[in-house]
Amino acid sequence: MKHRGYVERSLAAVWHPCTQMKQHEHFPLVPVARAAGVWLYDFEGRRYLDAISSWWVNLFGHSNPRVNAAIKHQLDRLEHVILAGFTHEPVVRLSERLAALTGNHLGHCFYASDGAAAVEIALKMSFHYWRNRGRDQKRIFVSLAQGYHGETLGALAVSDVALFRDAYAPLLLTGATVPSPDWRRAAPGETAADYAARCASALEEYFQRHQGEVAALIVEPLVQCAAGMAMHHPEYLRRARQLCERYGVHLIVDEIAVGCGRTGTFFAYEQAGIAPDFICLSKGLSGGYLPLSVVLTTDAVYEQFYDDDVARGFLHSHSYSGNTLACSAALATLAIFDEDRVLAVNREKALRLTAAAQTLARHPRVRNFRQTGMIWAFDVGTNDAMFARRFFAAALERELLLRPLGNTVYFMPPYVIDDEEAALLVSRTGDLLDAVH
Repeated sequence: MKHRGYVERSLAAVWHPCTQMKQHEHFPLVPVARAAGVWLYDFEGRRYLDAISSWWVNLFGHSNPRVNAAIKHQLDRLEHVILAGFTHEPVVRLSERLAALTGNHLGHCFYASDGAAAVEIALKMSFHYWRNRGRDQKRIFVSLAQGYHGETLGALAVSDVALFRDAYAPLLLTGATVPSPDWRRAAPGETAADYAARCASALEEYFQRHQGEVAALIVEPLVQCAAGMAMHHPEYLRRARQLCERYGVHLIVDEIAVGCGRTGTFFAYEQAGIAPDFICLSKGLSGGYLPLSVVLTTDAVYEQFYDDDVARGFLHSHSYSGNTLACSAALATLAIFDEDRVLAVNREKALRLTAAAQTLARHPRVRNFRQTGMIWAFDVGTNDAMFARRFFAAALERELLLRPLGNTVYFMPPYVIDDEEAALLVSRTGDLLDAVH
């Protein structure tokens, strides 16, 4: 059949990401021919409900007509232009819209193509800010245990996932890791807020011991996704912001996966009532269509680079920075948020899906059922090292795309999922819990 040829050619020519390629000797690739809404379709017409938004990027469904139209319109005008010494309408409009979403507290946008690149930019920008102020000794970056910020070398240096990090440890800058406020680690009887406060105390102790040496703290606000959807109370962010101000440390919020409405507010940090020094944004920014990331920062940071001396400038670049097609997709995505009252609609949708998922929460194999915004997760009681792979394979047989993180099963569907599709997702996931042992 036609699709088998694509699979064989892909295995021969394509080195797939985050994959041990030898596994595909026995575990075939899924060839996708087309997609619409929450559904992916293979070459034989089989469908799969994309319950993970294709690695957390798709917001408003595959082949969304409004995003499609915006890209087609831009394509007939300008596909790309260098952003060094030139500019264009989509990047200006997008920057203004993003700044407005921060209340214009972070009004300067620096563009790249993916989340890891955004993290690299924020880290370099923070260090260079302190250097321009004559404080070269501020070069330590603090991150959370279990944290994940990407797989380039700078991003790996502030990540704490051994599977990705260990092989490259000799190449990485030395950073510092402080306890994660993941509420699953709370002591018996300790609330999520209390545990967040206890973790913030540990952060303060580190800042005290290393005064004058820490450049920035980087956190994934509210949900550490790669850690198994580890969720924490906003109290941690509130206290971390206070500590950063007290000890002269930048706060970088990695909103790459949790931004663009995933946690119930457009930016997750909003739920703590704070403002960071840097925001890293990607994934859903273009609606899941095109590679695009951005770092937003403040006047105070920007002004330290504004000088006649070229060496004091932020000399960093990406060939496709601010690509016009990607920016147009992002503008269309932001327009849908406004036109469809997405955040308000999502709150109602999340309530309904959470109610429907109580059958999963009560399942005897389920531990720590949890939900933040449009993210649901639970841990499965199992000692099976192959659980994630076998659950994924069994889910495909039931028309579901689910990729557990270890023994954590999660839902992060496109926002356009309807009640019928949500019911199917919950029901068939329950069947999987009974079937996959």
